[in-house]
Parts: sequence; structure tokens; C-alpha cells
Amino acid sequence: MVPQESQAEQQPVFDYLVANVSKKDSGFADDTVKGSQYNQPLLEFSGSCAGCAETSYARLITQLFGEHMYVSNATGCSSIWGGPASVSPYTVNKDSLQGPAWANSLFEDNAEHGFGMQLGQKVLREQAIEKLGAMNESEKATPEFKAAFEKFMETKENTRTNTEATKALLVEVEKAAEAGCEDAKAVLDKKEYLAKKSVWIFGGDGWAYDIGFGGLDHVLASGENVNVMVFDTEMYSNTGGQASKASNIGEVCQFAAAGKEMKKKSLAEIAMSYGYVYVAQIALGANPAQAVKCIAEAEAYPGPSLIIGYAPCELHGIAKGGMNHCQDEMKKAVKSGYWNLFSFDPAKKEAGKNPFTLTSKEGDGTYQDFLHNESRYTRLVKPFPERAEKLFAKSEEVAKERYEHLQRLVELYK
Repeated sequence: MVPQESQAEQQPVFDYLVANVSKKDSGFADDTVKGSQYNQPLLEFSGSCAGCAETSYARLITQLFGEHMYVSNATGCSSIWGGPASVSPYTVNKDSLQGPAWANSLFEDNAEHGFGMQLGQKVLREQAIEKLGAMNESEKATPEFKAAFEKFMETKENTRTNTEATKALLVEVEKAAEAGCEDAKAVLDKKEYLAKKSVWIFGGDGWAYDIGFGGLDHVLASGENVNVMVFDTEMYSNTGGQASKASNIGEVCQFAAAGKEMKKKSLAEIAMSYGYVYVAQIALGANPAQAVKCIAEAEAYPGPSLIIGYAPCELHGIAKGGMNHCQDEMKKAVKSGYWNLFSFDPAKKEAGKNPFTLTSKEGDGTYQDFLHNESRYTRLVKPFPERAEKLFAKSEEVAKERYEHLQRLVELYK
């Protein structure tokens, strides 16, 4: 830390950069790695730890859908950096001053809270569309209104294209309202709900795997069009690093001081068992193309989706480079076979294609090196060397079995 006055000369540069951060025309599609990075991030200056992986995922999602987002955020790390006292890191774009609508729920009922956000705006939108339908059937409907309404209905379930169609339709609705149409006035009362919204539920593994799992399972089973993003740090990060059902074999956490014995819960496969839930495991630093693709597919899927993102945390105690190398640690996790990248897309099944895609390869033999680069594992070596050797070997064995199982799923879903 240095005196604030000594840094004052940098303020004009900072102000210039902030004022000029906006969407740039890249020539690439928004749902590609390059294209997405030309969009203005609608998450900035968060209260996270330096190098936090969670903010990387959240920022990317705002670059893809931020202008149309509702976010229900479970209490935990993501609500602390996402809504620290008196400020919000979520912002609006420079053009239309639109950005994410964010709300923080209790730890245990976040999925239900986000579910309510989806249902509430859905009902209001359907009421407005019903009035539009009545206007379209009226003898007074102009050709311009009918054309705009048809385009709106064509794009009704597409978050990207429906916005412009909605703007064009509202121009005609305002004309009808000025002419005295009561249905048009009713539509204008709900116009903020008319464009397609992207509803997201954010939370960590303590919420998704453990305390909020019952509600999460209920919401995924509902079939409603919600998107769940799980920041998987493999422990309760916000409260000091307690073991969760996402913690892995041999990991030293609070309540698992001698190393966790049971393997990690397969939340992804629990969700896949429904058959109509989009599911993906991603690691942004390991494969950004797969991450962007899965997030875009999940949002476009007209039903529930679950994305689990591997999120290195400062409580992992990364030895080489620390959290400065967070993204590199994701690469190592995938390369060693510690974390697997895959997706399950029910829409592909309906199209006669294999819905299960396994992106990552078999571990390259660096599994033990990966474990020994993080103090959450090496803390076990000195006090319990024999136990550490046994649990680390078991962890690698389970990882190999898991990959073989995923390979079988590729064949099973063909």
C-alpha cells in the first residue's frame, strides 16, 4: 500500500480507460473465444481474492448475456465478491445502459430463489404476449404491427435475436397505444419483461453439492429454462475451507484434517440421469473454447442447464506461482486427469446425435505431481506419510476409473 496522493496522476488514464470500455466489432461471433472478448465485461472491480477463478467464469457469462441477465446468487464467495457492502461490481453497458439484475439469496434456498425469478418474469411475459396476440387478431392491426409481431414470435426463445425484434415491436405497440388500444397500453406496462431474459443461478460447491442440493435437484427436475453455474472450489471457501461433498480423496480440509477418504460426489451425472438437463464440466484455463461453447449451448437450450466450472482457490495453496497461475493450474488439473471436460446436450439426442461429448484426454501421468503442488494435499504428507501415500494412490485410481467410465458413456449414448 502507498499513499493515495502519490497515485493521483494516474487517475486521468484510469478514467479514460473506463470511459472507453465498450463492445467492439471483432468480426467474430459473440459465442466464440475471440468474439466474446470484444464484448464489454459487465463485471468489474470485484471484491474477490487476487486470481480468483470464480470471477473469470462470471465475467465471461456477462460478456455473453449480461444485457439480458437475471442472477440469483447463493451466499458464499460469489455473493461476497459479487455484492460487497455499498458497491456492486456488476455494471451496465455503454450503449443502452443495460446490465445484469443481481440478487443475493440465502445459502440454502438459492435454487428456489432463482426458480422464482424465472417463473415470475415468465408469467408477466406470457401475459404481455397474450395481449399482443389479441392485438394481432384485431381488424385494426396494421401490416407493420403484424410483421413485427411475427418476427418477435420467431425469435421468442432466442436471447440474442429477440432483443432487436422486441424493440421493433414496441415501436408499433406505442403507435397502437397512442391510437387508444387498451391491449397496447397493458403491454407497455410490462414492456421490460417482453424481451427474452437469461436467468442464471450462481453458487459454490458447498451450496450445490451439499446444503442447497435438495432445492437444486428440484429446480433441475422442473424442466424450467434456468441456467445454473457452479463454481467448484472443492471446499467451503468462504467460511475457511471446510470439506464438502465436492472435496476429493486425500484433500485436507476442516472436518477432514487427516485427509478425506470418500471420493467426490458426481453432481454432473446426477443431473444427467434426468435425460432432459443440459450438463457440462468446464475449466476455463484448460480449454476456453470448450468453456465458451458449453456456456452458449447451455443458455440456448430450452430447459434446465447445469455448468460446473473447476475453480482453483487461494485455500488450495498452489505452490508454484500461487494464484498468479490460477489458469495454468486448471490446465494441469485437466492434463493430469484430475478434472474431466465433457458435456451432455439433450438437444443433440433429439436430433439423432450423440448427446455426450468427452473433450478431455486421459491423464498424462502427472497426477501425483498435480497433488503435490497444492498444500491442501501436501499438508497430509508430513504428519501422516503412509496415509498420504495410500490416499493419493487411491485418488489417482479413482480418477482413472472415472475417465474409463466417461469413455463408456460416449459409447452408451451413441
